[in-house]
Amino acid sequence: MIMTSRQRFLASLSGEPIDRFFRYEHGPWPTTYQRWIGEGLPPNIDMNRHFAMDPIVRIMINSGYTDSPYLPPFDPTVIEQTGEYKIVIDCDGVTKKILVSQTDTSMPQFLRFPVVDRSDWAAISRRLNPGDAAERIGDIEKLVQLCADPGVPTLLPICGAFGHPRNLFGDENLSYLIYDDLPLLEEILDNWRDLYVELLGKLTERVRVDALLFWEDMCYRGGPLISPAQFRKHFLPRYSEVITAARTGGVTAIMVDTDGDCLSLIPGFLDVGVDCLMPFEVQAGMDVVSIGRQFPSLAIMGGLDKKALAVDRPAIRAEVDRVLPAFRDRGRFIPTLDHTAPPNISLAHYEYYLECVRRYEAGNQ
Repeated sequence: MIMTSRQRFLASLSGEPIDRFFRYEHGPWPTTYQRWIGEGLPPNIDMNRHFAMDPIVRIMINSGYTDSPYLPPFDPTVIEQTGEYKIVIDCDGVTKKILVSQTDTSMPQFLRFPVVDRSDWAAISRRLNPGDAAERIGDIEKLVQLCADPGVPTLLPICGAFGHPRNLFGDENLSYLIYDDLPLLEEILDNWRDLYVELLGKLTERVRVDALLFWEDMCYRGGPLISPAQFRKHFLPRYSEVITAARTGGVTAIMVDTDGDCLSLIPGFLDVGVDCLMPFEVQAGMDVVSIGRQFPSLAIMGGLDKKALAVDRPAIRAEVDRVLPAFRDRGRFIPTLDHTAPPNISLAHYEYYLECVRRYEAGNQ
């Protein structure tokens, strides 16, 4: 039986039988995209359609993702600019120094975050009012139409319980806050919970939301940026309440996006009802074959080493052959690279990678 994109997506995350792997990729960096155009990719195309990916609707409202859901957002402002760098305030109110060139292949230097103490939070919390749900959603009739196709899955991205206060304070100050002013952190987390419970309630009254995707990026190569015990104690109870609101509104799949080594956080996420994690960066030690055996109920999205695509065809084929056989029977897997494609990957190697993955779709090796 040939499945619809929506059937295939939801079955892939729940462990039910599928006709083939769901086709999804995170895509290229802007610099990579320009390289591929120079190598023959037609410009100004729909990348997903060109590479024959499965359609999925990403519900774009003021719900945040890597950014926090401020209403209104901060106005991006350039404070200083030279030929080498710019100092800007971004839409999250973060002051940072960024290179003028190579902006997608370098990290900014973070100079100041918008919240230092309670007085800052009192001012910024007005932009995070749970009562503003209808304004955050906007034209709901347009969203109803956007999500109307019963064969196409819909996904709502939101900013996570760790990702949001991280945007407020930065990594270092957030780490101190847990010990120096826990009541303030609890207040911020309660606000985060209330905002998303209200938003999900209003949205799902009219709009079909198949999947909820939390952005966290709460790990690095050495492990989480917060201890699993602290995350379980202070953050996961609010996660549970937001997930309950999502399930009540008909959301089927709960997903979390975090880079780095997230292994020690997986049990906690599973306990509160998360179905799927992504992208499982290989260079951070994330071996999805091993993780899949250790956590059989976990749906996995990602885990194919992007670095192999910068080597040669045998390396690409070996990486695909390393991972995909483990999931043909297990299920709960959407094969993708372990992050966006960097500029050392050629168009030809990317196309060959997709060809190798799709050989498994056809039952070949």
